[in-house]
Amino acid sequence: MKTGIISLFTMAALLTATVSCKGDKKNATDAADAETAAMASMQATKFMVDHEASNIEWAGKKPTGTHTGNVKLESGVVKVEGDTISGTFLIDMTTIEDTDLEGEQKTNLENHLKGTVEGKEGDFFNVQKYPTAAFEITGISEKEGKKMMAGNLTIKDVKKNIEFPVTYEVSGSTLTLKSEPFTIDRTDWNVNYGSKSVFDNLGDKFINDDIELTLDIVAKQQM
Repeated sequence: MKTGIISLFTMAALLTATVSCKGDKKNATDAADAETAAMASMQATKFMVDHEASNIEWAGKKPTGTHTGNVKLESGVVKVEGDTISGTFLIDMTTIEDTDLEGEQKTNLENHLKGTVEGKEGDFFNVQKYPTAAFEITGISEKEGKKMMAGNLTIKDVKKNIEFPVTYEVSGSTLTLKSEPFTIDRTDWNVNYGSKSVFDNLGDKFINDDIELTLDIVAKQQM
């Protein structure tokens, strides 16, 4: 009887964990074929990204916990004309930073993610070969009362189109663009290390395929 009760509790715990993981996936994106970038007219107002004031937050999960961090933008331009917005951003992958660890653990994780550890260059982002990632806006739409930004995300040598909710506004000479947290599946960009969907027999030594991202972009008008 005790064995049966324990088994029931174990099954219930696993089911709860599975449901919780699915519920934690915020604004999951579906990676699709790349699309044509949005174009702006000559009358559009041009803004240049302030790379020091802009940031991308990231979060990745595994059975033993969550890692969080930041990555900076290298440069970018945004053009706005009424409800039309276009633009391209370069992401400096060499700035990948972990924010939940300290000391040697922090350094080791950052180096592994960047691919600066000999023999592990290709595990994650291999910044020596691919120092930048890119995002180009392909369109803005409205769904369920939210503005949705679609764009081509290029990581390593793979370009996929994704869509996620954003807000943006122009105040004086400053444009701010912020996304809600959204989730991409890293294996769509061949970032496969520790993925159960790619490798067998990982047991609990796997890393979730999902990466949660949040954009916070500040850009200044060019006169």
